[in-house]
Amino acid sequence: MQYLIFTDIHGNVEAFKKVFNFAKKRNIDHYLFLGDLVGYGASPNECIQKIKTISPISIVRGNHDKAVCDGDSIQAFNPIAAAAIVWTQQNLRKKNLNYLCDLKMGPQTINDDITICHGTPFDEDAYIFGEFDAAEAFLHVNTKICFFGHTHFPYVYSEKNGLVQGLYITEKVKELEIKSDTRYLINPGSVGQPRDRDNRAACAIYDSKKKVIKFFRLDYNIESAQKKILNQNLPPALAERLSLGI
Repeated sequence: MQYLIFTDIHGNVEAFKKVFNFAKKRNIDHYLFLGDLVGYGASPNECIQKIKTISPISIVRGNHDKAVCDGDSIQAFNPIAAAAIVWTQQNLRKKNLNYLCDLKMGPQTINDDITICHGTPFDEDAYIFGEFDAAEAFLHVNTKICFFGHTHFPYVYSEKNGLVQGLYITEKVKELEIKSDTRYLINPGSVGQPRDRDNRAACAIYDSKKKVIKFFRLDYNIESAQKKILNQNLPPALAERLSLGI
């Protein structure tokens, strides 16, 4: 099977459409979305409407999705992120809000080989930033591969015989063989708000037959996404960071 792995759209429909159109040409059998449809960007309704059209798809909620729905989580957000959450709450249409709030918390087991989550398999709000975080996460995974998001960095952690190693995905590292004696935590990077100083939308495709995962970066209309943010009087920094990839 071919899986599209994507995460952290964050209300950026321009980036989302680019990834979706890319995937349509590649015979994807199953879509795996790792959370955060909304937050930061100015097109949450369009993003939710778009993801509703995708099938078959497995989804877990992200921390921004949760914050829009429960209101309590906003206390942990910085002022700019919190402002975007409040704006999203005020601007989501009722049907789209209901859809968002019906999303389930991860982790979710897809099959004997794959688990998906947002932050970590033991806490959707926690981050995996380094081998020590990954080692703890591996303790809570019963499948060979766990796909995660939340950090907005494309990264792979592998575990073999108790040794955990990290691999940063760059232009020189675009493909990874999934080995039979190794377990993996894999982040494809963010669709709508990359933070690795590469402003292109990120996603990955896992071929479970060939046991290979490929990472992709896609140019999209950043200026359009920025203009929408500014037109809605959201914090200008949310527009500026899209160009910078931070």
